[in-house]
Amino acid sequence: MAADDLHDAEDVVLVRALRVGDEAAMPEILRRHRSPVAAFARRLLGDAARAEEVTQDVFVRLWERSQRFDATRGTLRAFLLALTHGRALDVSRADTARARREERDQTRRPTAGNGADAPVVARSVADALHDALRQIPEAERRAVELAYFGGHSYRTVSAMLGEPEGTIKSRIRSGLARLRAALAAQQLHID
Repeated sequence: MAADDLHDAEDVVLVRALRVGDEAAMPEILRRHRSPVAAFARRLLGDAARAEEVTQDVFVRLWERSQRFDATRGTLRAFLLALTHGRALDVSRADTARARREERDQTRRPTAGNGADAPVVARSVADALHDALRQIPEAERRAVELAYFGGHSYRTVSAMLGEPEGTIKSRIRSGLARLRAALAAQQLHID
């Protein structure tokens, strides 16, 4: 369908065009619905950068799973805002869980102190961690490094590596288990 035809098309027609792979439909959907989705995400998250991630994810989900939109249940805008709400909650929960983990880890970590031996201890720990990382399979190591050292979400790591999110979650869990075992063998512990 030509872009001019899509400009006046109803949302239902645009979604049908997406379903058959008509890439010209997406710019028109974005033109109509991106601003309200982004504003809603910002209001829910209070963070422009995180809201932008959610906004992009909502439209990627629409592109990949347009068959989930059912015009008999509501408008496309309502559908997109419902997706935005769900993704924003997921992001918020993940951020809260990460903050709790980091706080818990801070209370568990022994302090190396600020003495002259602090750099030596830090280097020793870093070396042990690098050795342990080299012992786990490449696919698991890359996923762990991106998620834990790169600070990326499972979904972002999945997109970066071009792998399904479930696969990435499994690799991270398995990689962390192997990493714990390797560090335990060196008398270091992580959680």
